[in-house]
Amino acid sequence: MTEYTKPIPDKTPENAPFFEGSLQGKLRLQRSVSTGRYRFPYAPFDPIDLSTDAEWVDVSGRATLWSWTVFHQVYFPSFKGDVPYPVIFVQLEEGPFMVATIPADVRVQDLRIDMPMRVEFEPATEEFALAKFRPVNS
Repeated sequence: MTEYTKPIPDKTPENAPFFEGSLQGKLRLQRSVSTGRYRFPYAPFDPIDLSTDAEWVDVSGRATLWSWTVFHQVYFPSFKGDVPYPVIFVQLEEGPFMVATIPADVRVQDLRIDMPMRVEFEPATEEFALAKFRPVNS
């Protein structure tokens, strides 16, 4: 594996289940024990009822494309060789939203609002794989 030089979130004891799931090709979210509500990103309490009881669960990995943009500006030096690159906004089947990108073989011009997407993981480091979303029919 080549060295991954782009920014990734810090792995902490609180978000470790998300990172561990990514290495296994599984999308994991927190779910409130009291309400069953899913949340992403990690939070120490439910934003609605303030409950601190949560569990990490594997979720479907299915999503709907809400929007996307193509970055032409270099905001992070480590992305200089990728410009222009797409950034997408999806709503997971379980409710939360995620910002991600698409696999290299997916063309931006083939994206459509409300299209069904599915997660896949691309290894980045020994401790983390990147969640990317692919149109279901590609």
